[in-house]
Amino acid sequence: MAGNSIGTLFRLTTFGESHGVAIGGVIDGCPAGVKLDLEKIQQDLDRRRPGQSAIVTQRKEPDTVEFLSGIFEGQSTGTPIGFVIKNANQKSKDYSHIKDTYRPSHADYTYDEKYGVRDYRGGGRSSARETACRVVAGSIAKQLLSSLQFNAYVSTVGHIELNKKYQELDFSEVEKNPVRCPDPAKAKEMETYIKEIRSSGDTVGGIVDCVIQNVPKGLGEPVFNKLHAELGKAMLSINAVKGFEYGSGFAGTTMKGSEHNDQFNQDGSTKTNLSGGIQGGISNGMDIYFRVAFKPVATLMQKQQTINSKGEQVDMQGKGRHDPCVVPRAVPIVEAMAAIIMADYFLQNKSSKI
Repeated sequence: MAGNSIGTLFRLTTFGESHGVAIGGVIDGCPAGVKLDLEKIQQDLDRRRPGQSAIVTQRKEPDTVEFLSGIFEGQSTGTPIGFVIKNANQKSKDYSHIKDTYRPSHADYTYDEKYGVRDYRGGGRSSARETACRVVAGSIAKQLLSSLQFNAYVSTVGHIELNKKYQELDFSEVEKNPVRCPDPAKAKEMETYIKEIRSSGDTVGGIVDCVIQNVPKGLGEPVFNKLHAELGKAMLSINAVKGFEYGSGFAGTTMKGSEHNDQFNQDGSTKTNLSGGIQGGISNGMDIYFRVAFKPVATLMQKQQTINSKGEQVDMQGKGRHDPCVVPRAVPIVEAMAAIIMADYFLQNKSSKI
């Protein structure tokens, strides 16, 4: 299997399966001398871990990260940073019923077709549990880019939408509710809806918005490695993601050019920011903002018709512990992937001027 790494200079490679001994990763390219707060890294992992509220999967994993190399006396040494997160609460028997059965809209069928073998326990390598490794790397990237601010939040759950611009929001409210929506009233509405969906044995999707502030000018490598293209690739690599848009996004298609153009101020900033902080694939110093769409979780606690490895039509029903909606736990993952990309381009920009 290829495709387990992301980044050019700041590069993360992950390994491990959902029900294996451990998951982990290696971070190449982190400069020496970066002061690292290991408690902050663990705090970011705690935001992603399962079992943290009544509206997420109840799998109980401490998600404690253990660093094996690359950090000495609280600083990065410039050598590869290796780490592991041991799996502690697997219930592999919950998946015995799908050993020879393909769950609709999961990776079961495609993995079997491509590799001829699959780890059916929790999805193996295709499980979203792998994203914990991304959160570790993203947390380190955020500490490398300490002047930048990364704020992701839930803006939509199903048909319930937060119709406010990010400038109107108080990001300090995000972690005060289990949905991670910065509007308390809307968060309560979303939480109630997720609980209703869970009780019916169904699932629901949603949208995570992300804002990156204090971005320096000049990040991005046209023509094929434009900043927004790499951010899009990073977000689309997250489990369950079905869409990405930045700046005005698809709504911009309904506007006239005279409405959409960002007029300049004398200092090079712009009066509006429909470009989303990126022009020509390069950051222009304005806030970068984007949205990431997540599909409903594919595992349902309802009976569905599917096929088995013999091509026979069979009925199946999900068992075990699953998220009724992934977006609350996806918030730190979106931030992490954004930070990994920004750190990579920050280092590329420095090297291009040496």
